Formats: sequence, structure tokens, C-alpha cells
Amino acid sequence: MKFMSKNVVTWVVSTSAILSIVGFFYLKPDSGLDMPYSAFLSSITKGEIQKVIIDGQELEGTKTTGERFTSYNPGDPQMIESLMKNHVDFKGDRPERYTFWLKLGSPFLLMGAMLFLMRRTLGGVLSLGKNKAKLISDDKVKVTFSDVAGCDDAKGDVKELVDFLKDPNKFRRLGGLIPRGVLMMGPPGTGKTLLARAIAGEAKVPFFSISGSDFVEMYVGLGAARVRTMFEEAKKKAPCIIFIDEIDAVGRQRGLGQTGGHDEREQTLNQLLVEMDGFSGNEGIIMIAATNRPDVLDKALLRPGRFDRHITVGLPDVRGRREILAVHMKRIPMGTDVESALLARGTPGFSGADLSNLVNEAALFAARSNKRQVDMADFETAKDKILMGAERTTAVMSEDDKRVTAYHEAGHALVGRLVPEHDPIYKVSIIPRGRALGITMFLPERDQHNASKEKLESQISSLYGGRLAEEIVFGPQKVTTGAQNDLERATQIARNMVTRWGLSERLGPLFFGEEFGEATQNKSVSIDTAQLIDEEIRGIITRNYERANRLIRENLDKMHLMAEALMKYETLDRFQIDQIMEGRVPSTPRIETLGIR
Repeated sequence: MKFMSKNVVTWVVSTSAILSIVGFFYLKPDSGLDMPYSAFLSSITKGEIQKVIIDGQELEGTKTTGERFTSYNPGDPQMIESLMKNHVDFKGDRPERYTFWLKLGSPFLLMGAMLFLMRRTLGGVLSLGKNKAKLISDDKVKVTFSDVAGCDDAKGDVKELVDFLKDPNKFRRLGGLIPRGVLMMGPPGTGKTLLARAIAGEAKVPFFSISGSDFVEMYVGLGAARVRTMFEEAKKKAPCIIFIDEIDAVGRQRGLGQTGGHDEREQTLNQLLVEMDGFSGNEGIIMIAATNRPDVLDKALLRPGRFDRHITVGLPDVRGRREILAVHMKRIPMGTDVESALLARGTPGFSGADLSNLVNEAALFAARSNKRQVDMADFETAKDKILMGAERTTAVMSEDDKRVTAYHEAGHALVGRLVPEHDPIYKVSIIPRGRALGITMFLPERDQHNASKEKLESQISSLYGGRLAEEIVFGPQKVTTGAQNDLERATQIARNMVTRWGLSERLGPLFFGEEFGEATQNKSVSIDTAQLIDEEIRGIITRNYERANRLIRENLDKMHLMAEALMKYETLDRFQIDQIMEGRVPSTPRIETLGIR
């Protein structure tokens, strides 16, 4: 579509230019009434002509009435004498010196313009199959393994690729074959693209970079042509690396398409499979691909001989986060109170991209405050923005809305502190952030990979704490709509416990969910089983709803104390929450925990 629109614009502009040229050289402007020469002579005799301009045999003039006219002199030698006799003002235009040559050359100019249009259009059609991969030469790839932190296991898996690219004979002497393709899998922002660039930077080889969506076009066959062209150019630069980002855009399982767009994608995938493991060898070319969805890739891509090495680039652990922060902190002036180890412990679940964003946001906050260095308070403020959303400083809340929000968030925090195995409280705030009027943020103390049944039920109880606090304090008729997201999350956790994780006592360790649907949409589940699933979900919800209700009623004094503190300070940290749970009035919050507003 982009190509078609580009050519339409080219044709319109060029056609307008050609018409302008034709009009300039061949069309005369309208100069008024076309008067026969006999009438022109008669008007001279009658004194009706005021002024005449003679341009060769063409005549232009003005009558005494002000009306303009044009006429043509057939070669009358007496015309000048007649004009002088009747006292008509006349003059002759100087002929243009180059008019003849311009008119003679204008047809050739038009032909040249038409040839240019045809060549541009034809060239655009032929360039549709052109390789779109961006080539980065070996001397311009500056990224090395020292620039990649937080994924030591993945770096260890790809180091032998670097050794092969540097010295292929080391492996060939023993009959070893280096993997043709490396598939990097993992969540977004974990450094898959950066790691691929580091491989090229360490091996000092050219690096072709392209996205999977660049292969798929509207016209069937263009993607396959681009694959062929890309491999042909890569062979000339071998040894080299071809990196395809988001390969799931072109590598999805075949046979699932219903339209021509899928036919184009499948043809592109077929060509990619042939190039990776066809009759023609691609020695010295290593394919590296990245995806967040390895489950949707075609099985032919994943077999040995193609992408035969699969590397998982996961979220960094606490040591990896500290290393990543150290890499990004090199570029900014740091304050003496900044502790990267403390920041690493306080950011579980952050990817490399999230940590880079954290450092950048902290630098921006410091710049707004006209600081010379980035201190710990800036990092705390940046972390609050990333975890809880940006503050809506223009949002105006009435006292009644603030009080309802304060009790709602106090209910979440109170239940979260009292149920077992729940993540510790990070902050509680009634400052509007994003779409929320308030937020209670729980942050795990360490990296977690699994969740127990007790922990999941504790999360459900704390999610219902906000709605129950509103109902207990203000009455059932005053419950607000602010618990919508809490209800959605609690119901989804309960549904997953029953249908996906086998945590239901009545249904047992069975899987009832589908990849793209829930158990209630699964045709293989009987009506009785679906009804039993609904009953189990409701039972989990009811059990934890009643537990949260009991905990709040037993600790009403602490909830009132927490809500009043929120009305006063707007944000409470975990130290103040600890004081409240001990029955004490919370102290004034520290600037590091509140951040800079």
C-alpha cells in the first residue's frame, strides 16, 4: 500500500508538471474577443481602436470602450500607415530569442518526462522484492558481551557461536557442525536483540537485521523473493549473522490461514525453510531469531538443521538486575547515597528494558529539580512512577471521595498484612495515578517462580479487602464501582486455580482450560463438569471473601487509624504500616519513600 500511494503521488505531480509545460509553450492566454482582420480595419477607420500591440502577425489591442481584442494580420503592408493616419497608439513586441528552440525541444522534454515516469514505476515494482534487511558492517558493530548483563546463562550458550565465526576450522577438524539457527525466547525487554548484536560485535562479522513483519506483504510471493535476496546478499558477506526480530510474524504454524494474506506468509515461511536447510549450502551464515511466542512457531522451524538451538533469555535475578543497573548507571552522575544493590532487591520482575527506563526516569526527575547528581530519592520517585503509574496532579478529589478511597486502600493493605504468605506492602497511596484513584502496592522481597495454593488464596482475600472496607464503614448502599479491577483479578485467579493449575479438591489435578479460551467454552467439557467448575470457583471466592470480612471486622481500629493517616499524608510506606499494625500513630513519612511531587 505504501508503494502504491507513493507512485500515485509521483504520477499526479509529474502529470501536473507536463500539463504546465504544454500550457506554457503551446497555449496562449485568453486576451479577449477574437476580431476578424476586416472588422479590425473598419474599427480603425471609425476611430474605435485605442491601442494595438503587434507581435509578429498576431495583434492584441484595446478598444476605446476598454474592451480587449485579438486579431491576425494576413500580411497587409498598409496596416501601419492606417494606424498612424487614424492616430492609433501602437507598438511592436520584441521577439523571444529562444522561443523557436524551446518549442522545438519541448516534445523531447515531454518524452523524457514520460520515460522517467515509466522507469520509476517499473523500478518500484521490481524493487518490491528487494532485501529490506539493514546491514551493519563488522567495524560498526560496537556492542560486545561486556555491554550485556543479567543473562550469563544465555551468553554462555552463544559463546561457541563466536568461536566458530572466528575460527570455523577448529570445529570442522573434528567433524562438528555449528548450529545453523539460534532461537532466542523470552519476555519482552530481556535483551534478546542486544545479545544478538553482541555476538556479531565479538566475532567481528557483518550483521543483517530485519523484522519478521518486513517479509509479509500484500502481494503473494514478495516475501519469498525478499528471503532469497537476503540470503544471496548474506552469502557474499559470509561469515555473517542474520537476525530476524519477532519471527513469529512470519513463522507461525502453516495451514491455519483462511485468506490470501496467510498464503503470502506461508510461502515466505516455506522459502525461509528451504534457504536454511535446502540443497544449496549456506556455509558461514548463522541465523538468529527472537520471539516472545515460541508456542505458535511452525514445528519445521524448530527441528534440527534449522533453529536447532533454543536459548531462553528470562527475566534477570537480583544479581543480574544489579549488573544491568551498573551498566546503565555509567552514563549518569550518581549521588553518594545511591545503592544499586538496594534498588536491585526492590525491583523483582523488572526486565533489562524496565531497569534502563528506571535509570532514565530518575535522571529526568533530577534534571527537573536542577540537581547536579541523581540521588536515591530520584530513583524512588522513578520506581513509584513505573510501578504505580504517573501522578495525576490535575485530578481534583472531593473530601468524600478521598475518604472512600482511603478506606478502600486501607482494606487492601490490612488484609494483605494479616493473611499468610502474602507479598509485603511496598506503599499505600490515595494519590490518583493513571486510571486509579488510589493504589496499594505489594512487592515481593525476592524473585519468585511459583505460587502456592495458600499464597493464591491470600491474594484473593486481599483483593476483596477494599470492597469490604467500603461496605463495613459506609454501608452496603454506599459501595462504589472502584472494585471492578479487583473483582476481575480475583475471579481470574480462582478460575485458573480450578481449570489450569489443578488446585481444586473436587475436580482434582486436571486441566480444563484451552489455549485461546476458558473451560466454559471448551466443547470437550460436559455440562455437568462446567457446572462443577463454576461451583468450585464460587466456593473459593466465597471462602476468601468471608475470611477478609472477618479480618477487617476484628481489626477495625487499625483500619480507621490507617485511613486517617492516608487522609493526612496521602502516601504511607511499609514502615508506617508496621507502626499502625502495632497500634501506634504513624510517624511523618521520609522524603525517600514519598518521592518528589
